[in-house]
Amino acid sequence: MYFKQLMCGAMLMVASSLLAQNNVAEEVAWVVGDTPIWKSEIEEQFQNLRYDNKDIKGDPYCVIPERMAIQKLFLHQAELDTIEANEGQVISRADGQINYLIQELGSKEKVESYFRKSMAELRQNYMDAIRDESRVQQVQRELTKNIKTTPSDIRRYFAALDADSVPYVPLQVEAQIITMEPVIPREDVEDVKARLRQYAEAVNNGESEFSTLAILYSEDGSSVRGGELGFMSRAELDPNFAAVAFNLNDPKKASRIVESEYGYHIIQLIEKRGDRINCRHILLTPKVSTAELTASTQRMDSLRSFIDEGKLTFEEAALHISSDKDTRNNRGLMVNGATGGSRFEMNQLPQEVAKQVAELEPGQMSQPFVMTDKKNHTVVAMVRLTNRIDGHRADLRNDYQLIKRMYEASESERILAEWLEKKIRETYVRIEDGYRNCDFRYKGWIREREGEAASAASSTNANS
Repeated sequence: MYFKQLMCGAMLMVASSLLAQNNVAEEVAWVVGDTPIWKSEIEEQFQNLRYDNKDIKGDPYCVIPERMAIQKLFLHQAELDTIEANEGQVISRADGQINYLIQELGSKEKVESYFRKSMAELRQNYMDAIRDESRVQQVQRELTKNIKTTPSDIRRYFAALDADSVPYVPLQVEAQIITMEPVIPREDVEDVKARLRQYAEAVNNGESEFSTLAILYSEDGSSVRGGELGFMSRAELDPNFAAVAFNLNDPKKASRIVESEYGYHIIQLIEKRGDRINCRHILLTPKVSTAELTASTQRMDSLRSFIDEGKLTFEEAALHISSDKDTRNNRGLMVNGATGGSRFEMNQLPQEVAKQVAELEPGQMSQPFVMTDKKNHTVVAMVRLTNRIDGHRADLRNDYQLIKRMYEASESERILAEWLEKKIRETYVRIEDGYRNCDFRYKGWIREREGEAASAASSTNANS
């Protein structure tokens, strides 16, 4: 758990450097190996944690530099093992962070003004931090890859937990779902296409700015940014959308109409950068009429009657009729994206589904209801509650996988802690006055004798 906090802290530290005022003298607080930790870095990170109302358990001038020192030890090991980050993933995550900032603040210019950095500087700061984070995680995975887990290990671990350490598991449910997408009349689809053709012609004739039209008419969240999506790879885009977007060459023109699983688009190129692209789009989705919604609800109600009469099972109906491809091939069983399992806490379910499930007993089906799916489509759905596990203290019978994960996390923590304390003993560390009087998490930062530091420095140089 601590090492997850360490990496979360590392990402918080990225933003701190972006907001820095540079009003602290460049003085060294710590030296780890041959790498200094500057007082200004510590102050910047502390200010950022305060800005985000993050709780620091302990003296920040002890906790923060120790976190930084730990990261430097892992990075030193990454150098020894020639561990590198996947640059494609680094770029993707950095662009994601930048896109998020643009979305939150409204424009690139507002982001640059807020952080007092150019977009290029911000992007480089994120890339550096994400690259370091990736390399640290790879070292940690390598150190803990040989953890063996047996049922007897897990039973002993659980038996040794004190009562306060056994987690409380809230109410959980397992459910199946069938969805139907109402039929959209062809004339409604043609109306949407006609509107998009008008927008494209206005852009291509120089009569309107694409970004202005996106702000006014696009039905996507990117409309607030003039339709800009930020840099993305092919894999991050709908295949049909990507096929058209990556073939665009003229940033002043709008594309032909593209149909994706989300609706209908026109696209404008902003910039290509290697295997990634930044573009704008306008998304329109044909609206479901009341008549079609009523008709789909009636079809779902008939399907419910067939299941009740035993003419087919819920699983068969989901497999052959449901429009939701994610659950269709799973015979309707909903999968929790956060855990990969089939159990959901109530607040993890879509709001409309949770409302129905709350009224059901295991084995019961809901009445047909209308909901918005994750593609923002209006659909008619029906759910069946297959299991309800009331809130309880974790136990081996109901929560074996949870306890197994706890045991593996505990073993990882132990292995990494032992490795860190050994690494600290082998590494030259100097802590300046004002940063020494601390109750550090790990032993060995403060040398008992001057000779120990020299010996550690020799060892570090030899390892390098």
